[in-house]
Amino acid sequence: MTSPTGEIYRIDWLPGTDVLHGTCHCGAEYSAEDPIEMWEWMLGHPEGHTPRDPDVPHLPRDPNIPQGNGS
Repeated sequence: MTSPTGEIYRIDWLPGTDVLHGTCHCGAEYSAEDPIEMWEWMLGHPEGHTPRDPDVPHLPRDPNIPQGNGS
């Protein structure tokens, strides 16, 4: 049996869209329509993850602005 790592991954569905918005345990955020793309990004940590600066206030993400890696 393995012990818990304490890492929390969060994926939210943006109602009214096909968009999933993920937050990694490191604080980096990412949006994608494909659940497989989202999990690959999550589990690929730290590649492609740029944690947000804790000293900068976090503003709600605008669902009209495309997120993701563009592939």
